[in-house]
Amino acid sequence: MRELDYNFVHNSFKLNGFHLTKNDLCRIAYSFIKEGQPFESAVGDFILDWFDSKPYIAMQTSGTTGLPKTIEVDKQAMVNSAIATGDFFDLSAGIKALHCLPTAYVAGKMMLVRAFILGWELELVAPTTTPLPRGNEKYDFAAMVPMQAEASIDKLYRIKKLILGGAKVNQALAEQLVTIPSKIYETYGMTETITHIAAKEIGESAFTVLPNVAISQDDRQCLVINPYKLCTEPVVTNDIVDIIGDNQFIWLGRYDNVINSGGVKLFPEQIEEKLSGNLDRRYFVKGVPDEQLGEKLVLVVEGEPYDIDKKIFSDLDKFEKPKAVLFIEKFAETASGKAMRTASMATA
Repeated sequence: MRELDYNFVHNSFKLNGFHLTKNDLCRIAYSFIKEGQPFESAVGDFILDWFDSKPYIAMQTSGTTGLPKTIEVDKQAMVNSAIATGDFFDLSAGIKALHCLPTAYVAGKMMLVRAFILGWELELVAPTTTPLPRGNEKYDFAAMVPMQAEASIDKLYRIKKLILGGAKVNQALAEQLVTIPSKIYETYGMTETITHIAAKEIGESAFTVLPNVAISQDDRQCLVINPYKLCTEPVVTNDIVDIIGDNQFIWLGRYDNVINSGGVKLFPEQIEEKLSGNLDRRYFVKGVPDEQLGEKLVLVVEGEPYDIDKKIFSDLDKFEKPKAVLFIEKFAETASGKAMRTASMATA
């Protein structure tokens, strides 16, 4: 892997059509902070943090590997992550990339770092649900969350390579994405690993890890990540996986969500994927205490109660079919809008 200092700005780098040096970026950062929209102000804050004298960036974790907390991420490790992404997805200098993620989070920060280091022509837009600008502008690369991709489904052909992260790509969305003549990938990663460490093309079952990433399992069958040059210690996750060979794994579900019902281990995320497209509200499945089974599987739906057609369960195996349906007026959410299962159940 090439070694580049985090102060390096590639001479091919452009932001919104303009060639910018490190000094230019710092001047624009002040302008973004003073006069820009909120998303631009966040970009300005990051640029000043990136080029200051500290060798690290402070980031808030999402809670994937434990309780949310502030961590210090080494800038050089972020540079190494950017290079690994460029190598894995074959993204060279001069490509046109769309930046449509909030820079407050690691994925948005890393889009800027990749552009600085790899020499991209970056177009910065507001991180809205439908971020693709009007017109027919084409892009070589972009990163989105699944909600943005779903809302922009008829425009995604304008992006040659698209990576999706921040949430699982459900089956209903995946079935739409495979019809698009673009390379679209689901990624796996977290703040602690400086965004993604693995990716799979939509339609594939196994994730392939990026360069310089080693994987193993602990005694719970959960994924352990050793991303050399990205962090100093292995990252132990709560994600149960099947490991294939040295560099691939299939994600099964979260260890803390697994339901043991009558001795049968059920993965809620897999059941929810089978139900995707059958409900027009947010939902999740969860285990609740049961005298006979130990835990029984229930479907939890957001909003007012209504009659659910049992046909929606026809694709589920015998033990995957919910024993009951519960309704909760409003799910508890994380700061990024993800439904919190246990906290939501406390309001049921």
